[in-house]
Amino acid sequence: MTTSPMRTSIHVLGFLGLFVGASCAGTRTLQDPTLALRTAGGRELGVSTDYGIVFLGRTAQSGRVEIESRFGDGPNLEPSVIEPIGAGLFTAETEIRLPVVPLAFEDPAPGTKLLVVGLGDAGPWEAWVSVMSDPRVFGIVTSNPSELEGKGNQIGAGVYLVPCDDRDQKRLIGLVAGEVELSTKDGDRRFLAITGPTDLWRLVAHRRDLLQRKRWVYRQDIL
Repeated sequence: MTTSPMRTSIHVLGFLGLFVGASCAGTRTLQDPTLALRTAGGRELGVSTDYGIVFLGRTAQSGRVEIESRFGDGPNLEPSVIEPIGAGLFTAETEIRLPVVPLAFEDPAPGTKLLVVGLGDAGPWEAWVSVMSDPRVFGIVTSNPSELEGKGNQIGAGVYLVPCDDRDQKRLIGLVAGEVELSTKDGDRRFLAITGPTDLWRLVAHRRDLLQRKRWVYRQDIL
């Protein structure tokens, strides 16, 4: 078995129960929360959530970062600084309000359909995947979508629960961490490895100052 680097830790926080449970009503995502992050080491993806930006820091774990977000009139670049939040996750702040998506903290059961949303050179792309189960793997693995081929580095692409098949109500359940190759009765197969809810709670803990942060800046170029 070969696997891309991925760290996972197990922690339980009682307050996360407040976030559990999908329904057909909730916050609607009107714009794309997918981000491209440009660092000294290259380009990776991240997601803007209602608790801040989250990404895996595969290209850089400190220093400056340029954050590319997308609004209705095209891409926008914002400078920032990388902040570690633990378990191989990182965040950064912008002075402007970015499109956001809610977080989900329940582990998806095998067979659950999830939506992967990435950002390639040709723009955003989507693919449905299924949660798989294998005793040799700790953490979440899913089927490997054919849509991923030819998209370049998609580490950090968002993986979402989609209540009632409504993309506007999607909730972030994890980030694409790499590929896992496993030997099966049908031969060697590749799966997606997902950094999921057991790590994403760290973003919530890191943003304990959420209600005390500075005011957003509103600029003409993003209106």
